[in-house]
Amino acid sequence: MEKLIKWPAIPLAIISMIMATSSDLTASGKLDYPQAPTDVVTDDYFGMKVLDPYRPLENDTAAATIAWVEAENAVTENYLSRIPFRGMLRKQIESFNNYAKQGAPFRWKDGKYYFYRNDGLKNQSVLYRMDILGGEPTVVLDPNALSDDGTVALTGISMSKDGKHIAYTISRSGSDWTEIYVLDAETLQPLPDHIEWAKFTGAEWREKGVDGEKGFFYSAYPRPEAGKEFSNANEYHNVYFHKLGTPQSEDVVVFTDKDHPLHFHSVGLTDDERYMLVYVGGQGFGNGVMMKDLETLGSEWVTVEPSQDYEIGVIDIVGDSILIQTSYNAPKNRIVVAPLSSPEKENWKDLVPEDPDGVLTSSSLIYGDRLFVNYEKDAADHPSLFKLDGTKIRDIKLPTFGSAGFSLSKEYPDAFYTFTSFLYPATVFAYDLDTDESKLYFTPEIKGFNPDDYVTEQVFYPSADGTKIPMFLTYRKDIKRDGSNPVYLYGYGGFNVSLTPGFSPNRLVWVENGGIYAQANLRGGGEYGEAWHEAGTKMKKLNVFNDFIAAAEYLIKEGWTKPEHLVIEGGSNGGLLVGAVTNMRPDLFKVAIPRVGVMDMMRYHLFTIGWNWAPDYGTSADSPEMAKYLLGYSPLHTIRNDGTTYPAILVTTADHDDRVVPAHSFKYAATLQSADTGAAPKLIRIDSKAGHGAGKPVAKVIDEYADIYSFIFYNLGITPKAE
Repeated sequence: MEKLIKWPAIPLAIISMIMATSSDLTASGKLDYPQAPTDVVTDDYFGMKVLDPYRPLENDTAAATIAWVEAENAVTENYLSRIPFRGMLRKQIESFNNYAKQGAPFRWKDGKYYFYRNDGLKNQSVLYRMDILGGEPTVVLDPNALSDDGTVALTGISMSKDGKHIAYTISRSGSDWTEIYVLDAETLQPLPDHIEWAKFTGAEWREKGVDGEKGFFYSAYPRPEAGKEFSNANEYHNVYFHKLGTPQSEDVVVFTDKDHPLHFHSVGLTDDERYMLVYVGGQGFGNGVMMKDLETLGSEWVTVEPSQDYEIGVIDIVGDSILIQTSYNAPKNRIVVAPLSSPEKENWKDLVPEDPDGVLTSSSLIYGDRLFVNYEKDAADHPSLFKLDGTKIRDIKLPTFGSAGFSLSKEYPDAFYTFTSFLYPATVFAYDLDTDESKLYFTPEIKGFNPDDYVTEQVFYPSADGTKIPMFLTYRKDIKRDGSNPVYLYGYGGFNVSLTPGFSPNRLVWVENGGIYAQANLRGGGEYGEAWHEAGTKMKKLNVFNDFIAAAEYLIKEGWTKPEHLVIEGGSNGGLLVGAVTNMRPDLFKVAIPRVGVMDMMRYHLFTIGWNWAPDYGTSADSPEMAKYLLGYSPLHTIRNDGTTYPAILVTTADHDDRVVPAHSFKYAATLQSADTGAAPKLIRIDSKAGHGAGKPVAKVIDEYADIYSFIFYNLGITPKAE
């Protein structure tokens, strides 16, 4: 049964007070918004007094908050329902989503081929398997059968080395909380094993566990306080071993760190299952690594790297050596080799040195004693093959600039990859490791979309300090640079995350109606390595906002658009971006869509895993200088209240978002609605049984984009064409 927040009964007096408002216009022309619950709250940050009147909205289970949410959704729905083309847009978006999607096959421990497929509008993709390529597929797991509304998502799978058991992880209603179940791989029948309150983990199988019995390792938190599962800070991320066929209450803690409750602990095993690896993160740009020999009685933990200053990942063991991918002394990453007996960084030697022209993003040992390496150059993937001595065999040519996900293994020669770009739906290719030949394996077909009518180009524009920033532009070939084009500008700029080219069927309704999609690769991301990332962190965060503002100014200067046609959107850290630049330059944009954003920079670290973002942001508790810097751009605290005209704003969040808790968007929207920012609508859309975004059912995604695009077109004064 679905585990949901049990909402308390709402007193009728509170409902009457909040619902007394409506979406009718006030005398000033503004919408009449619900009155949010308030309190007299003042925080002191090193002598700076900061008011927080909407603090009660942080309590998402309080009756007053629930009533406010219902009232806000009523106002938003009433507004959106009056848009005449909303229903038509939803049908178009649904039509663009209604095509078969299939992932690359992967050959597993049992020798069979597994793949994901969605025949069109299923809420979740289904896992299938075949005995041979092209054989009759069998359903392994259909997550659509796990809930009535598609809100249970399959988030991961792993098979035991003997091929007899499959562990799979699920998420409910978009939450980061993970549950683990087990299937008999031959019969596909469920076994009684069930793990709860796991998070940021998979299941790492070992034939001989801590007591010689088969089972798997996983990471989890202690059971959270009832009613606060989706808001309270998470502490003590422990590694456990679960013996197959036993209850979770008997699971053994194999790694814990009571001195550092805010560390993440992720577990992995080398391919031979001899060495257990624990990656330690959460308090730095990178991660520490510890390893233990599970076959030597009484062996101690060996610290490969104690700090979290660098990114470090163990690729595997080769003979008496260990292969490691790292950013240590290599901001764009490199692959090193060290003796297994002394794996510390003092003993590392280059195997694949840092490439000055590209960021090494992933690597793995594959069939034929080869090393697969992917580079990112100017925000696009460039994969390569190497020998184990570090000699390059060849680059793997892709259809155009885009993103590629490879399906490879050490045991089998089968190789596949999925390629996508802005005008290239996810297409699967079979790749011959020996001949370098790529053959089409699966090609999606989207009715009503002809990619030949469009073009994507990459431009480079100067930011405020002269730094060149890359940006992709996708548009119809017949568009003219006369300043009249609607532009949808998207950005993120944080956490070493790269925005590479990718296809979205939801975006087609925009470009089909003459819109330009612009994707800017801002500092703070990982497009050019760690230096690019660090240039957008802590007291350099303004670089990110300046990069985004410069993108808008470039599009205007080059004749692509004008402010009255410009839309900005971003999610999570990108929601912070949209909120911040809207306050900085409200004159530059017509519509702003901050989605699931980090809006309260003074208190973000107090909720769920918000403390994990401190290496990128800093916190208000760090120093007077850091607190002042955060307060200077925090979207919640820098909303103007002086009659400055703001763009139309649609805030989005969800009730089960335990990554960026909805309190951020609640307080931001309430403050925005109470401020004097002009008559343009300031609405909030609060989804139910949904989270930060991952695993959201297709039906909910279509609903959300229908509302977003309806809001955008309506406020741009554009009537989209009917198909």
